[in-house]
Amino acid sequence: MRVTDDRYNRDRLRLELALRLIGHEARTHTIRHWTGLSDDRIRKLFRAYIRPSAGVRRRRGKSPQQAAFFLRGGTGAEDAQALAAMLLLFGVVAPAAAAQPSLARGRLLCEAFETYRRVVPQPSIDFEHAVYLADALQRGDELRLRWCTGCDAVGVTERAMLRPTPCRGCGGALAEAPVQRSGPCDTGRLRTH
Repeated sequence: MRVTDDRYNRDRLRLELALRLIGHEARTHTIRHWTGLSDDRIRKLFRAYIRPSAGVRRRRGKSPQQAAFFLRGGTGAEDAQALAAMLLLFGVVAPAAAAQPSLARGRLLCEAFETYRRVVPQPSIDFEHAVYLADALQRGDELRLRWCTGCDAVGVTERAMLRPTPCRGCGGALAEAPVQRSGPCDTGRLRTH
């Protein structure tokens, strides 16, 4: 394989990811951060490939930056729990995952978000919030993943909890690490409620 073939493939992957992010209405800053493309190139992609009748908007302004969005009660917290489970299952958030955005991790992020949108009947989390949740969980400085000791469900909590947060499904305690089960059916299972 020639060096130019490798460069062509990398550029093609960047453009494919950028178009996918544009389809999810990601902000220009987010697309630049995950693909490395310039702002001008992203705007040209939008104008060239997205028709006005497609219903895709270009969002402007700053990306979401508040962890409280995922911690409020009701459907916001339940959706955060479901999305966090998808981010874990697809490997976007993992102990060994690189903290920096990459093309491979960007594709996994899109797949996790698209699966979340298919699984949750009325999803309340948009793509920009999903990016923030993935980054916050990966960093672990504001939000943390915890697992229920009773039913193995995953939960999203504040890093510094003042009081224990019960599991939304069974009311059990949430622990820092996943609970290891002895049965063969229980290993590797991940649930949300």
